[in-house]
Amino acid sequence: MSLGWTPIADEAERAARVLHPDRHGMPRPAARRVIGVANQKGGVGKTTSTVNLAAGLALHGVRVLVIDLDPQGNASTALGVEHRTGTPSVYEVMLGEIPLEEAVAVSTASPNLLCLPATIDLAGAEIELVSMVARESRLSQALNEETLARLDVDYVFIDCPPSLGLLTVNALVAASEVLIPIQCEYYALEGLGQLLSNIDLVRSHLNTSLHVSTILLTMYDGRTKLADQVTSEVRQHFGPTALRTVIPRSVKVSEAPGYSQTVLAYDPGSRGAMSYIDAAREIAEHGASGAYRPDGR
Repeated sequence: MSLGWTPIADEAERAARVLHPDRHGMPRPAARRVIGVANQKGGVGKTTSTVNLAAGLALHGVRVLVIDLDPQGNASTALGVEHRTGTPSVYEVMLGEIPLEEAVAVSTASPNLLCLPATIDLAGAEIELVSMVARESRLSQALNEETLARLDVDYVFIDCPPSLGLLTVNALVAASEVLIPIQCEYYALEGLGQLLSNIDLVRSHLNTSLHVSTILLTMYDGRTKLADQVTSEVRQHFGPTALRTVIPRSVKVSEAPGYSQTVLAYDPGSRGAMSYIDAAREIAEHGASGAYRPDGR
């Protein structure tokens, strides 16, 4: 260990990545990445991870679009984007009533961060989509290359609802990658087999390019043996697909959405903020190298 290293110096250096992002730019990907953030199990940190990873990338020079596909609109709230009833949203875009660009808003978190908000109207979209032609690919049609090129975004994160319904299927058809947040708790892997089976089905019938590129371990509590056991089990099963960075259980991460902020804005020096910056950097480095499909899943 270097004599110049201290825990305080290390934390100060990591906090500088958030407070002075211009000094720690992240690389842009070799090609645009469209990532669905999915897990039908609720409370695993799906929306929290979506907005904080997106904000981490955006603060460090990468252009990001977040699509809020959850009728609760929590991602829209955390990114400081209006999503009251009547606001142009992903609902109108999926029904083909307006183009995507008309509904996209700039987040208060960063000028590099765009958000396609969700309103409560989205709650009825699954029923309305059932009778539509190409109902599984409505979002994919809206996210065409020409539109994304005009928006000049490097990453698209799609925040899926906690279910495996038609909205999630639309996300999986529109995405080329899936990021799965897994909490470090007792029932962490429960239901994961069903999600992976659904991803296989979508890949077989609707989107041959779809694969699980990233596993993110969330709500890690280093004081418990259980967290280490879950971490070990996930790493053993998924190998390099699991990010090295784990997201700790943090009150600050939970509080931030209540102030319509990401944790990076709410408390940039917190362990949660630093961890999301580290995870975002891993994703950016994998994207720049093209090494984000290690196992072909």
